[in-house]
Amino acid sequence: MIDLHCHVLPGIDDGPDTDEQALALAREAVRLGTRVLVATPHRSRRWPTEPAAVIAGAERLAGLLDAAGIELELESGAEIEIDEAGRLDDLTLSILALGGGGHLLLESPHEPAGHRLEGTVSELLARGHGIVLAHPERSPVFQDRPGRLRELVAAGALCSITAGALQGHFGQAPQWFALELLRDGLVHSVASDAHAAAGRPPGLQAGVDAAARHLPGVARQARWLTNDAPAAILSGEPLPDRPPL
Repeated sequence: MIDLHCHVLPGIDDGPDTDEQALALAREAVRLGTRVLVATPHRSRRWPTEPAAVIAGAERLAGLLDAAGIELELESGAEIEIDEAGRLDDLTLSILALGGGGHLLLESPHEPAGHRLEGTVSELLARGHGIVLAHPERSPVFQDRPGRLRELVAAGALCSITAGALQGHFGQAPQWFALELLRDGLVHSVASDAHAAAGRPPGLQAGVDAAARHLPGVARQARWLTNDAPAAILSGEPLPDRPPL
């Protein structure tokens, strides 16, 4: 499986503090079936992570994985705050794109957002960047007005929901909203948004299995959500056809 969203780089944001914690997270991801992990530290007002720090951190962690015998392919990217994305130049954004494939992982807003949300996404799409909205099911902006999310997807944005949300780890409202998004074909990836080996752990399959208990047809889409579509996002290729629900 391919996990597009994980805070695994040590000492950069609110993910692991130490190398040992980062390696523990990586081991747990492998144990749970992840073969490709995208390191996506925050790029925000609170964590103004520079592209050079992301690249250096990913290269260093890849070396630690090799030394520890952890068979995990590591890619780099960032989870970018909407306002930050609007301020950054195209070169910086291309370096922070998921796996260098041209898609930006934008953090769905936790605070009220005016029309700058749609304006920024529209501008970024017009500049040639692909957009993946991280954890929209946990965003009050989209929970209160689902039509805003539908319009963004219709305009070309993709959605990546959190496996933990499908298991109810963030409460009932995000869980049921995530299931509605799956039902309506608005989800293009299930990711972990992991921050640690425990507490905010990696792993995708348990989330998909939890969703399938409510939407049995999700089992048909499991590989598409956790491998086929994420692989296309990383490579910058068009998404393959989605299996019917």
